[in-house]
Amino acid sequence: MAERPEDLNLPNAVITRIIKEALPDGVNVSKEARRAISQAASVFVLYATSCANNFALKAKRKTLNAGDVLAAMEEMEFERFLEPLREALEDKEKKPDSVNEKSREEEEEEEEEEEERMEEEPEVEAENDAEDEE
Repeated sequence: MAERPEDLNLPNAVITRIIKEALPDGVNVSKEARRAISQAASVFVLYATSCANNFALKAKRKTLNAGDVLAAMEEMEFERFLEPLREALEDKEKKPDSVNEKSREEEEEEEEEEEERMEEEPEVEAENDAEDEE
């Protein structure tokens, strides 16, 4: 269990990468918005995990599995994500383990580099907002 509330947050670099991949090139997101998205994502993950855990407990298991997560998504009324999740699971099962397993060190390095790049990018939104007010 986490000792501090901030221990429950997802890594900023991961959130930054997801945001960047979801938006068109040239769109910047302020630190404040990234923080809000990060908190919302963390709450979502905790809620989904709690729901999935309930399914595992009903089945008298201590380990959550993909079926528990899929059932949780349905219970949370996120049915539109069920098919993409199933497809992602199937794709992962088809790949050899060597493709699925990137060293933790490599992932952390990539995340840190991505976070540094995002921090260095100018916040165009703030500049545009200032221009709009004039």
